[in-house]
Amino acid sequence: MKKISLLIALFAFAFNTAQAKEWKQIRIGVEGAYPPFSKTEEDGSVTGFDIDIANALCAELEAKCTLVKQDWDGIIPALLGRKFDAIIATMDITEERKKKVAFTKKYQHIPARFVAKKGTAYEGTEAFMDGKKIGVQRATTMDLYISDNFPSAKIKRYGSADEAYLDLKAGRVDYVMADSAAISDGLLAKEDGDKFEFVGPKLNDPKWFGYGAGIAIRKQDTDLAEQLNKAIDAIRADGTYKKIQDQYFTFDVYGQE
Repeated sequence: MKKISLLIALFAFAFNTAQAKEWKQIRIGVEGAYPPFSKTEEDGSVTGFDIDIANALCAELEAKCTLVKQDWDGIIPALLGRKFDAIIATMDITEERKKKVAFTKKYQHIPARFVAKKGTAYEGTEAFMDGKKIGVQRATTMDLYISDNFPSAKIKRYGSADEAYLDLKAGRVDYVMADSAAISDGLLAKEDGDKFEFVGPKLNDPKWFGYGAGIAIRKQDTDLAEQLNKAIDAIRADGTYKKIQDQYFTFDVYGQE
């Protein structure tokens, strides 16, 4: 009987040890087309807030990380297909996404906004937006918000926010909706950006925009989520997070606890 008990104890120890995987090599999916969070440089490298956060988390974990660039449309399928182990790409934590993937705690929380050419009237009602042309990046929380609230609008969906900004500048859409920080960096701070402005309120209703941006992982990789959560806490506590944030923003992007 004692031998059986000992065998059970040894099996339980081995099982728990196997479960608590120590992630020393992590492949991270990034977008590379959503400045200032991530953008692709002329040499093909990817830079931005998300990239710096990813590198800081890997340094905290003492892990060797490989960044894998992936178009937004296919980023969750690529995670589930094991092309990489985690997604750090300003992905909002929503109930719909949680049906497919798991998330760490948030690492930033920035509201969405509409932007339009200066002087453009705006009312956030279905009647006002009837027939208006709205540009949005495909398969984002902004896309969901517009689809639900303005079904009679003419919605144009793009592979990247930059494509939407180009059509706004050309007058092919009346409004673009995106993350407010991305609009500031990707449109308002660029050439001719002074011809455009935010319209309407900041939008952050959890029904559409979730609970901040988190790191997406496969549901079974709970040990990776736990280690990343500890790393997020650590870089916030030691000042690394703020140092990175201050390179890109003049405000607190983490939001309230």
